[in-house]
Amino acid sequence: MIRAYKFLLRPTVRQAQALREMLADHRSLYNGALQERRDAWRHTSKTSIKYGDQSAQLKEIRSFDPERQGRWSFSSQQATLRRLDKAFAAFFRRVRTGEKPGYPRFKSVGRFDTVIFPKDGDGCRWDSTPHDPVARVRLQGVGHIRVHQHRPVQGRVKTITIKREGTRWYVVLSCDEVPAEPLPATGQVVGIDLGVTHFLTTSTGEHIANPRFLQEAAEELAAAQRHLATFPKRTKRRTKAHRAAARKVAKIHARIRRQRLDHAHKTALTLVRDYDVIAHERLNTAGMTKAPAPKPDPEQPGVFLPNQRAAKAGLNRSILDAGWGVFLAILTNKAESAGRTVVAVDPRNTSRTCPSCGHTAKENRLTQAKFQCTTCGFAANADHVGALNVLNRAGLALCDAA
Repeated sequence: MIRAYKFLLRPTVRQAQALREMLADHRSLYNGALQERRDAWRHTSKTSIKYGDQSAQLKEIRSFDPERQGRWSFSSQQATLRRLDKAFAAFFRRVRTGEKPGYPRFKSVGRFDTVIFPKDGDGCRWDSTPHDPVARVRLQGVGHIRVHQHRPVQGRVKTITIKREGTRWYVVLSCDEVPAEPLPATGQVVGIDLGVTHFLTTSTGEHIANPRFLQEAAEELAAAQRHLATFPKRTKRRTKAHRAAARKVAKIHARIRRQRLDHAHKTALTLVRDYDVIAHERLNTAGMTKAPAPKPDPEQPGVFLPNQRAAKAGLNRSILDAGWGVFLAILTNKAESAGRTVVAVDPRNTSRTCPSCGHTAKENRLTQAKFQCTTCGFAANADHVGALNVLNRAGLALCDAA
């Protein structure tokens, strides 16, 4: 299996400064390569420059600027150029499929936070012993940095990524050949229904509360954003107060993200330990949170009819705050490692179908929380009904697969 491990770095003052310089120089390389591609397309008869052409120039760039570009790992600079190449590949793919293109942008200081080392031992080295809480990672141009290793690393380290989140630095290890750690069988199966009122409801009738981390921090975040908005948006040089205000907003968002991840990990771990088979709806979160299309008034050109955009925006915010996509990804990874089975089923009409007689109608769903079948009279919580139908569909899917 392939797994990723994320650890907090403990750099010294000089090492932190070197890490910032490393990010700045890689960002400069990225922006310079992007500018070269733009100029070649505009001024050289629409000539396209590929990754291979720019990678071949790296040796000359490093010799021309040894203090900034020559001090860093050659392979990490190649990875930065590949990052730009992937951005262009995604741009052209969106153009071909008719999506919103989104031309690759120049990276500002706050939009370039990672440097990738494609191979352990090439410009970087992971140095740790099993069960040692103090490990080190060696980076070319920076030195040996202490790592807070809170769990042992298994498998073979393939790539090493240095990431900045606010004022903190992290190392992300991508490992393959990670052995599975199967848990003993429990003989239990469960279906789960994800929601906004409750984070999830199981087919056994258990409700797990929705923590609503973004909503809890809404007032604090709004105050920090209002303070940040008082500074001019376009300034050549940001003041110390402006940078402090931006860090305050980023710190609140980072705390919300960590809380959401912690809740997802703990909830997924509980399900994996208690059940052999876990069924869930195959959700399209991007489609569910899409803004409603405008409704032109056929009688008045240039006028639009109400489309409940404000109400939909509130629902979208609640869905994104719950973090369903992150939770399902974590659940799938933990289940694979523990030898459990995760089944995704069709989500259509799971909350409108009676689990007793199978009758499907929108009239069965009386309110957000109440379900009552118009045919047989079966009544239950609507989320519980959805979880029961998810479990039934998972059983049919497993039978068909067998």
